Amino acid sequence: MVKMRLLCRDQRRRLYSSSINTAAESCSPLQDSFSILSALKSSSSLPHTRHLHAHLLKLGFSAHLHVATCLLSLYAPAQFPDACLLFDLMPHRSPVTWNIMITAHSRRAQIRAARHMFDEMPHRNQSSYSSMIAAYIHNSLLRDGLSLFRIMTTTALAPDELTLGPILSACGRLGSVGLPSGKSTHTFIIKNKWHLNAELGALLVDMYAKCGALTSATSVFAAMRDATRNVVAWTSLICGAAQHGRCQDALAVFERMRESGVEPNDVTFTGVLTACVRAGMVDEGRRCFGMIGRPKIQHYGCMVDLYGKKGLLREACEVIETMPYEANAAVWGSFLSSCMLHKETGVVDRVVDKVMSVIRPDKDGGVYSLLSQLYLLSGRVSEAEGIRSLMVAHNVRKIRASSFIN
Repeated sequence: MVKMRLLCRDQRRRLYSSSINTAAESCSPLQDSFSILSALKSSSSLPHTRHLHAHLLKLGFSAHLHVATCLLSLYAPAQFPDACLLFDLMPHRSPVTWNIMITAHSRRAQIRAARHMFDEMPHRNQSSYSSMIAAYIHNSLLRDGLSLFRIMTTTALAPDELTLGPILSACGRLGSVGLPSGKSTHTFIIKNKWHLNAELGALLVDMYAKCGALTSATSVFAAMRDATRNVVAWTSLICGAAQHGRCQDALAVFERMRESGVEPNDVTFTGVLTACVRAGMVDEGRRCFGMIGRPKIQHYGCMVDLYGKKGLLREACEVIETMPYEANAAVWGSFLSSCMLHKETGVVDRVVDKVMSVIRPDKDGGVYSLLSQLYLLSGRVSEAEGIRSLMVAHNVRKIRASSFIN
């Protein structure tokens, strides 16, 4: 197996050298290395990069660290095998070159290879830790990211805002479990007297809101200067309040946001409509929906949920039929859940073909289950058994699907 891997690598090296040599044959020399470096930084295509690489080979600059690093940064996103070979052939490497490869492996979900790169680095800097932490969090390995961050704090390398961004994001995604780490990170910010700018303030508000610590989220928001309270900070506060059942607070923050002159975005309106759904405020939901210039499918989905939970199934169905999008599994799951809630079975025949055309066995088991339950509720056992047989045939997992708002 090892011999086969070495053979494959040797073959790739020969192909790589062949492609560069082919490009070199068509080159005319440039005046100096400065011209090539300038051209490298503006290169926008792989053939152009190879052409410039060939020039560098002819001029003898390809082994120069800065030049090789520029080439590596160009190959890594678009031609990863070439980037790996170039990295292997580099006689000298800097932390920047290692960080480029860590990020490149991370983008391909090769997290073990990324960590191997990190462990093999002779000298790690602040960016090295930031790259590896971001790699873990980008690949949803949140606890691993937090663990490496704790290790970083024991070194002489102080985290910067680029490091803390992914960390606070990870804490928020972990919910209440991530709150202690989030608080520790906030304490670090306070002890080091960091300025609470728009980005950092929004990250802290978002973290606390997602963790359910709404009092802390509100305190951070209040400490931010008016000019730094951007749409992200406002929206995080609104969505956090809505998701944790403080619907009136969410709507009050929304009104303050509008009064302050900050324009709501699509996520803001999703948070506001979520608050209306959870509180059952149909009229307020209609009013807020009417403020949206171009509603997205998630906004229509919220309205389907709002009408459905209140038993206004005709209105919910009308939203589905008139919206400028094809209803997806989330929208149909919300609608069918409302039908179950209110024991309304008369709509099944009307929508079953449309539902079956969009749901997928590997993801939408809950919607299959809802269809089966609605058939049973109406006494149509054979149709219910047909859906169940389909679920067995496609190995559909029964996953609860109760609402568009999770």
